[in-house]
Amino acid sequence: MRSAIVGFVVGAACLQMQATLPHYSLLVFLIVIACGLAALHRHALQHVIQFPFNILLRASMGVMLGFVWAALFAQYYLSHELPKELEGQDVTIVGTIDSMPSYFERGVRFNFAVEKVLPIDGMTPVLPSRLALSWYSAFGTEDIQKVADVQPGERWQFIVRLRKPHGNANPHGFDYEMWLLEQNIRATGHIRPDLANGQKNTRLDRFVFSFNNIVERCRSWLRERVQQALPDKPYAGVIVALVVGDQRAISQSDWTVFNRTGISHLVSISGLHITMVAALFASFIFAMWRRSFFTSARLPLILPAQKAAALGGALAALMYVLLAGSGLPAQRTLIMLTVVATALWCGRITSVSHVLCLALGLVVLLDPWAVLGAGFWLSFAAVAVILYVSVGRAAEHATVAQSKWRTVLTNATLTQYAVTLGLVPLTVLLFAQTSLVSPIANAIAIPLVSFLVTPLALVGSVLPAPLSTWCLVSAHFVVEELAQLLQWLSGFSFAVWTAPIPAWWMFILALLGTLWMLAPRGWPARYLGLFAWLPLVLNVPIHPRAGEMWITAFDVGQGMSLLLETEQHRFLYDTGPSYSPESDGGNRVILPYLRARGINRLDGMMISHSDMDHAGGALSIMREINVARISSSLPLDHPIVHAAPLHEPCAAGQSWHWDGADFELLHPTAGSYASDKWKPNARSCTLKITVKGHSILLPGDIEAVQEAELVAGDSAKLRANVLLAPHHGSGTSSTLPFLQAVQPQIALFQVGYRNRYRHPKAEIFERYGELDIQRLRSDEAGAISLRFGSAIEVSEYRREHARYWYGR
Repeated sequence: MRSAIVGFVVGAACLQMQATLPHYSLLVFLIVIACGLAALHRHALQHVIQFPFNILLRASMGVMLGFVWAALFAQYYLSHELPKELEGQDVTIVGTIDSMPSYFERGVRFNFAVEKVLPIDGMTPVLPSRLALSWYSAFGTEDIQKVADVQPGERWQFIVRLRKPHGNANPHGFDYEMWLLEQNIRATGHIRPDLANGQKNTRLDRFVFSFNNIVERCRSWLRERVQQALPDKPYAGVIVALVVGDQRAISQSDWTVFNRTGISHLVSISGLHITMVAALFASFIFAMWRRSFFTSARLPLILPAQKAAALGGALAALMYVLLAGSGLPAQRTLIMLTVVATALWCGRITSVSHVLCLALGLVVLLDPWAVLGAGFWLSFAAVAVILYVSVGRAAEHATVAQSKWRTVLTNATLTQYAVTLGLVPLTVLLFAQTSLVSPIANAIAIPLVSFLVTPLALVGSVLPAPLSTWCLVSAHFVVEELAQLLQWLSGFSFAVWTAPIPAWWMFILALLGTLWMLAPRGWPARYLGLFAWLPLVLNVPIHPRAGEMWITAFDVGQGMSLLLETEQHRFLYDTGPSYSPESDGGNRVILPYLRARGINRLDGMMISHSDMDHAGGALSIMREINVARISSSLPLDHPIVHAAPLHEPCAAGQSWHWDGADFELLHPTAGSYASDKWKPNARSCTLKITVKGHSILLPGDIEAVQEAELVAGDSAKLRANVLLAPHHGSGTSSTLPFLQAVQPQIALFQVGYRNRYRHPKAEIFERYGELDIQRLRSDEAGAISLRFGSAIEVSEYRREHARYWYGR
């Protein structure tokens, strides 16, 4: 059974790597083969054919069934796609708010279950059953009031404008489109103002009864109680996360501290918290059930106390998981506890490896996309490591002379050591870093958060005032003091060890070395496992060879950002947009890529001008990695200039040479800073880079006037093989004389999907096509990579990393 389950998981993972979904005929063929293997396995059992033949048969059968199951799941979810012709149209819908609302500075976001669609021109459009909607407060005072009243379970009529699921596509970045598919959300959109024909955004019912609506309304009620008891408290978001699993109120700066100290798994409803709650309820019921002989009930005669305790613990775990929003670690823990409770109820002894494999299989059965999440692998790997170092070794470290508390402390220390060591290869593979202060931070944080903060938060969220306030304030005080210690630990330069994401063979070798080091006492030369880590530890970032240059044009949405790499230097041109006060192109796109590549220093960063779609991510990047110098056309009082270790205004004529590559600034002129008649676009730093006779021109957001000035000057300097389309292909740039002077072979358009500016303008995009220029758009291609050497090689992320949910 275990080999079949592992095969099932492998098969589901294989399906998620496919560029297109398999045809139904292939799925039928695989099912027939799986049935044949099942018959062969039964025949093998009758003839007492043992390992490894039976294991191979079961695993092969599991792989095929997992592949088919994941494919059918995906086919069903993708069948609810938003029709292309409905993108950008105003549609009136009726339905219920399907999730806790998430409030932000400009409005609120929530999921919406569609019940009815009103006709458009006599035709009723077909929409997906579940939508992700945003309601912005920019339409007027009345709308602001309506936004504040949104609650789960309410039935509303909304006027919405929808679009197909779309997210930024970058190497080592978050796959938003896959996440939407996993949530069965097949369209996103925003709520529009009331229409002139009388259709309005109106609440129709205060509450619509359903199981999901009851759960979400309870979660929302608990969140409101916590927020009311902790107004303006810095770590109220952490308490909310521990009570209902909603982590959206935790600031990005706090997440940075938690990640650097390795305790981010505690700032949620983790498996440890659920197990603790289940154990407390089970112990309480066991004690009360046994003592029922003091009453006339005599309950143990009806049902043994052990079974009653198992049932109570499982139900408590289920309640807590529902409050948590049923995240992956919560699901895994609930399934494992349910299996153990069922085995106890049925009087059957259950192997821990069977429990773990059954939980693994059920999670993937319910959610085939779970295998793509880092939390899936970390969650099960942590449990597997604990089982590996504990099962069958209970007496290994204990002696008769040791007191009970010392034994518990010793075992807890060894378990923490094993988990920390055992997860290093996996965390480096997934995040390109691991926390070195994690053992100290977890040794302090685990008992405080699990046995003090979490119980206080849970009890405080349901008790009546003022008891609730006392409990929640006490929990917040502990978190606040703990956060001070964590900030101190995260401040050390050695707090986090970073390395490039390793090759598969480096990971496998390090994993084998870890198993060797964590082997039982008596295993020969356990220290030799460290040598298997050497390729992982000594792994260095890859870089261009001498005379080459690599360029990565990130998909940052409606914004601009490119990373240029030579043999010994890294240079960033623009930093993408600001999405919200906590999110920008720097921390969402660029930094994850730099970490995965093992790049922890930039030799230079150029901010073309002050517009937030170009400068929005600069401060986030400067807070996380060392930037040697900043070049920009920013005002001297700009926050980026103040934060820069060395700042130099862009000026035409500046040039430098790195590793065979020539960098030259063509615009703006030094004298332009004395004039106040120009907009920031007009002063965009225009940079040309040339290597081995090939060049790229980066003009920022210059417009027609600046293009004419450059053409009228030394037009020969404009000649380039690759052109970053000025101002994202707007109607005020990319004039014909400018394009004729540059004569590019390739044009890059960094634009957002269905952006409100409608960039690139249709006539401008066609102008490039009429000149036989190859046009690459980030909203269609994702991140675009160029390699300058003897020739220019181009790759598109959505093409090279094609997945069936991209719909291309």
